Amino acid sequence: MVTLEGRFGVVLPRFDGPTLLQLVRSGAVTREQTGAILADLALSVHKTPAPPDVLSLRAWMDIWLRSARGMLPDHIATGVVALIERLQPGDGLCHGDLHPGNVIMTAEGPRLIDWTAPVRGPAALDLGFSHVVLSEMAPEVADDPERPRAVDAALRSEYARLAGLSPAALTAAIESYLPIVRVLVLLGGAMPALRERLLQRVEAALRAET
Repeated sequence: MVTLEGRFGVVLPRFDGPTLLQLVRSGAVTREQTGAILADLALSVHKTPAPPDVLSLRAWMDIWLRSARGMLPDHIATGVVALIERLQPGDGLCHGDLHPGNVIMTAEGPRLIDWTAPVRGPAALDLGFSHVVLSEMAPEVADDPERPRAVDAALRSEYARLAGLSPAALTAAIESYLPIVRVLVLLGGAMPALRERLLQRVEAALRAET
């Protein structure tokens, strides 16, 4: 952070290279390789202690619910807060938007960018964000809808291997956080065309929890 001639700013390092999304679209990198790169980056993030100023998931959700009051039915808002309290999410570092478009492939290796929404939570939360982006949002706009879904499957498979978890256990953990992720997507206003579908999935998941 700098102040120059009375103007405040943030100076970021410059990363040169194509995004991982550009490479997987062109076929220069396979879907399996893309998933493996994302898994390795995700594990590195999750092994990094969260800085003290990164908000907890509960605090993050409270801020979103206050700022977007009226965007959600009351029973969904109260249900998702109750789910967070029941899950008692951990204190790890989550990127919050891990996908191929946020990875620049530099000469020194992949670099993860767009750290605008970090949050304290478990790895399953972060992988839940990736799952919703890759399996539910990206297929709506991709030239090949199966490509982002295949990347998501490869990401989860490789992450489970690297973390020493069974794929089934990891999938179950991610599933627990998907209603929370979908609510945050709804509050953020991304892809309005998916609103009704996301609401239905959140309602179904919250009913199953009760």
